[in-house]
Amino acid sequence: DSSIYEAMVRMAQDFSYRYPLVNGQGNFGSMDGDGAAAMRYTEARLTKITLELLRDINKDTIDFIDNYDGNEREPSVLPARFPNLLVNGAAGIAVGMATNIPPHNLTEVIDGVLSLSKNPDITINELMEDIQ
Repeated sequence: DSSIYEAMVRMAQDFSYRYPLVNGQGNFGSMDGDGAAAMRYTEARLTKITLELLRDINKDTIDFIDNYDGNEREPSVLPARFPNLLVNGAAGIAVGMATNIPPHNLTEVIDGVLSLSKNPDITINELMEDIQ
């Protein structure tokens, strides 16, 4: 559960995410490197933007699969209403690979999605007119 808590802490930090996905109550760390308080001293709930991301999860748009021990069903993918990877970005290092995707403005990304849906053959340069 410590890895889950660390992920939740990052999702609550407004300096880690452009649009935080978790509304944290308590000490969730600082930009200066101060760590978050122990799990028992914090509370969290989903932010409005996260609720919007997950709004259609029960509308049979995706498949549900058994979780790791078969006790519950979980979505195979999240039916996000906007591309969260582009909006919040990502940074990390894995075995032999690294990534650093910068965050983008939500309105610009939505404009880009609309342009792409209107013109599936849009070029990168044309798409970059919407997404700066």
